[in-house]
Amino acid sequence: MGHINDALHIRLVGAPVEEGAGRPGCALGPQALRAAGIGAALGAADLGDVAPRPSRPLCHGNAALKALPEVSAWTEALAEAALAASDGGLPVFLGGDHSLSAGTVTGLARRAAEAGRPLFLLWLDAHPDFHTLDTTTSGNLHGTPAAYATGRPGFEGYFPALAAPVDPRRVCMLGVRSVDPAEARALAEAGVAAHGVRGMGRALAAFLARVAAEDGLLHVSLDVDFLDPGLAPAVGTTVPAGASRRAALAAMDRLRASGRVTSLDVVELNPRLDRGGRTARLMVELVARLMGDRR
Repeated sequence: MGHINDALHIRLVGAPVEEGAGRPGCALGPQALRAAGIGAALGAADLGDVAPRPSRPLCHGNAALKALPEVSAWTEALAEAALAASDGGLPVFLGGDHSLSAGTVTGLARRAAEAGRPLFLLWLDAHPDFHTLDTTTSGNLHGTPAAYATGRPGFEGYFPALAAPVDPRRVCMLGVRSVDPAEARALAEAGVAAHGVRGMGRALAAFLARVAAEDGLLHVSLDVDFLDPGLAPAVGTTVPAGASRRAALAAMDRLRASGRVTSLDVVELNPRLDRGGRTARLMVELVARLMGDRR
């Protein structure tokens, strides 16, 4: 498989969802990334923003849950958008909070299954987002997409049925440094590999070798809080001691050299928390480094 961009045309898909986060602002993320020049940097076609259908009432025993009907509707809409945008293209989903990945990953997993190839998931995030609807105590559903996409129980009847769950053994999480006890137990039980900031290079190299060995497709989900908050303040879930600019760029270089990335999420950018657009520009720089700056 050649370098990224050689075979697949990049397609931008806006996902202005903020209902999964604990504070408003992420809905402005797609436009902030566009204003920071992501389309020109990638030479991408912009497919515009996804809009969900009206949500249906949903009741759950966990009274802490917030915006369950709305996030469920977004998940269905984004799964459909991901399936369509990945047909001969390399979709880049512009978020939006991380609940969007419940839709993008499951739509892409369906695309991979139809192609007869495994989907691998690289989760670049301070958090594993591995809560279920039952275990979350904050009730913010941006903490659940990885659990849902890998088929953890408890989402049935609330989120769309999974056509092709991602094998948790094909998931690699990097930069993780804030894990709730319920998530730690679930990660160990599922066999998900979760790594902190130290040793990321080695962990990523080993993971990419596995993707190549199985001729897999690779989806990357890049959360702003993967980075150190001193570099990227525009996120509502800052966690100290994140990835440095140098480490993040090195990871992007390694991903590009692998030629394996077939889709990408850029999530949790909250322009209301930014300082002169610095976080948006840094995210564009990282994505351009991954995909190849075409300006």
